[in-house]
Amino acid sequence: MDREEQVAADVSNEVPTREELVRARARVEGIVRRTPIETCRTLDERSGASLFFKCEHLQRGGAFKLRGATNAVASLTDDEAARGVATHSSGNHAAALAIAAGRRGIAATIVMPVDAPAIKRAAVEGYGARIVSCGPTLAEREATLAQVVAETGATVVHPYDDARVIAGQATAACELIEDVPDLDVIVAPIGGGGLLSGTALAARHFAPNVRVVGAEPAWADDAAESLRLGVRQPQRPPRTIADGLRTAIGVLPFAILRAHEVAIEVVDEDTIVEAMRTTWERAKLPIEASAAVAVAVALRGGFAGKRVGVVLSGGNVDLARLPWQHA
Repeated sequence: MDREEQVAADVSNEVPTREELVRARARVEGIVRRTPIETCRTLDERSGASLFFKCEHLQRGGAFKLRGATNAVASLTDDEAARGVATHSSGNHAAALAIAAGRRGIAATIVMPVDAPAIKRAAVEGYGARIVSCGPTLAEREATLAQVVAETGATVVHPYDDARVIAGQATAACELIEDVPDLDVIVAPIGGGGLLSGTALAARHFAPNVRVVGAEPAWADDAAESLRLGVRQPQRPPRTIADGLRTAIGVLPFAILRAHEVAIEVVDEDTIVEAMRTTWERAKLPIEASAAVAVAVALRGGFAGKRVGVVLSGGNVDLARLPWQHA
């Protein structure tokens, strides 16, 4: 029985519980930043809604990923920690795991695709991790990671298909729910699904009246198609500008999103770029394209009159390659 069959057979054995989300809050407290909530009248007017931006682009490492990585590393036994940790990532989870490992004083090896942004590779190296390069596809990432684990005995901290990581990512939505009363909707981007599935669990346990909506690039819409068809779909060709969302949805996130009937909306590349530029110019929030996918969904008018939380997932941008300068 493979992992997908095991999860499908009994999802309840892996899905983080309410108590595990509470423990994750305690583990990350004082390590990750409780990022601020920002608003923008212009974007409210364009959307017809009241938008509340959870500024995870201001998180240490430049993205929400530090939450999941911190919870996962803090959960390791001493024996596991002594062998170090490893993962594959296009950048944000890589930086987060490097930070979390460094804080605990253990080694981190990161498998990164050759097309990962240079700014993200430099950040990972700066945090002290060892980088092993691989091809751009999910299969190439996983094969290279398997080689690393065979050589080092490191514990894999998967970027999204890991209950400890999902519980950590859920802490962003927990804070948002506490800081903004009476939310109607939370919009979060989806790549592998760790953030969105964590958001769905946070809403279920701490704000059951809040609807959770995923945001995905049309050029990387495997998650939307997976939920529509009821079967996980393979990774799309890595073409979208939202590089943090290029990977395929994970087994456990898929199971959680199906169980919670989370809807996913898709947006095209031009709309993503426009949302990113608008957020920079009008809200003065320098987000990356992956975060702009959630903004794009919030701006297109589907939540008129609602109070909408929008998770700005990251802000790691190569300033020499801003997308509106290279259209």
